[in-house]
Amino acid sequence: MSKNTDILKKFGKRVREIRLQKGITSQITLANKAGLDRTYIGGVERGERNVGLKNIEKIAKAIGVSIDDLVKF
Repeated sequence: MSKNTDILKKFGKRVREIRLQKGITSQITLANKAGLDRTYIGGVERGERNVGLKNIEKIAKAIGVSIDDLVKF
């Protein structure tokens, strides 16, 4: 596994972990709150998407955490 793939997987795991902790039980709900597509959120959580900064901000706001909290792994 390359370092790039590793960080994507870590970020995706963190998004899923916080999403569930915050009681957002579905990717669809998160996607709607963030203004993103459900398949995009699924790709992020599986570590398949290299997420841009604007989308990281959207995800963080939708989950209700700071960007700092989202990238602490």
